[in-house]
Amino acid sequence: MRSRISQSSILWRQVWGLAALLAAIIFSWMAYGFYQPRILEKQGFTGIASSLGILQGLLGAVVEPYFGIVSDRVMRRVGSRLPMIAAGVTLAGMIFVVVSLLLEGELPSSLRWLIPVLMTIWVIAMIVFRGPAIALLMQFAPSAELPQANVILVLIFGLVGAVGPLLGNLIQHLGASLTFMLGAVVLIVGALLLWSAKPQYTLPIKQSSQPLPTFLRSVLIFGVGLGAGLEVNLLLRPFPVLLHNILPSIGTEYITSGMLLVSGLSGLFLERLILRLGVKKAMKISLGAIAILMGLTLLTRNSRLAVGLVVAFGVAFGLLFTSQIPFALTVVPPTWAGLGTGLYFGGMGAATALISLLQQYDEITPIIGFWGGAIAFLIATSCLSAIRFSSTTRLPFA
Repeated sequence: MRSRISQSSILWRQVWGLAALLAAIIFSWMAYGFYQPRILEKQGFTGIASSLGILQGLLGAVVEPYFGIVSDRVMRRVGSRLPMIAAGVTLAGMIFVVVSLLLEGELPSSLRWLIPVLMTIWVIAMIVFRGPAIALLMQFAPSAELPQANVILVLIFGLVGAVGPLLGNLIQHLGASLTFMLGAVVLIVGALLLWSAKPQYTLPIKQSSQPLPTFLRSVLIFGVGLGAGLEVNLLLRPFPVLLHNILPSIGTEYITSGMLLVSGLSGLFLERLILRLGVKKAMKISLGAIAILMGLTLLTRNSRLAVGLVVAFGVAFGLLFTSQIPFALTVVPPTWAGLGTGLYFGGMGAATALISLLQQYDEITPIIGFWGGAIAFLIATSCLSAIRFSSTTRLPFA
């Protein structure tokens, strides 16, 4: 491993700085997701708590690609995505502080509308810099080594996700006001760690004028994100509960944590496989494996097999997570990397909104999750098959 890293041209210091910001983003989303419905109910917005989640998912579907294009244009004008990242981190941190201060006292009824408005603006602020930050990976690693560099991001995602139950206890103990204040601090610290890694020192990228991806290509990238997002959401909502019924001594949240931990660790060993298969084939295999494992989960009542399924789900996640960002960055020309990540994560945002909408009408059972996951697999793989890498985007592992 050491020899491979030393011989690569990946800017590892910058990659680790980006991973620190990613960890801050994940913690902030955890804090937001935990307290958003509770705060809205407390302020008398019980009726719109779930509807706001749908609206914010739809906002992500539209705003992610838009700010992806903006970040690409900023990149060409000033030679860096850092101004957008700084603006987004600052705005998100300020909103956390403002909401924290508002929650300290009793809000007058005439000002309670500020809470859902600020929460929606916070989501937009996070979107402003999340996609552009991930697009930085294109500047920190050569195209052919993106899966190897992305392993670090997947590892951090898996580790932070794995300690989710512990962070949840901490968040609950602190209360909403202190948690949001801590979220602001964590975001600023994550940004400072990225800055200390000297992200302005990047690999040279040819900045020649290249046209926007075609509308069809953009729709296909969005469709891949939609299908992948649907499948992941449909797995993580009903299936940990089903596995908990087979393994009653393990809590539902710890089953999810186990999947995420395995996904983060397995990425360390899967990047070689992705280089051999190509990112498109790796994504198809991972999504197909998730759908098959969902079906097997419905058929088993054996505790040992259930433990094996948790590990297998984690490995399938690891293959998906390690290949999805290289896919989003390389399916478009290098000068439109922000748009690529925006389209992919915009599709995932649309998937989250759709699942939230379905949950308003009926509970998503494991059987519904399986059939929905099968449909999501067909959507994602059909879009992947329809995408052709052009001469400007084709990679050794495409």
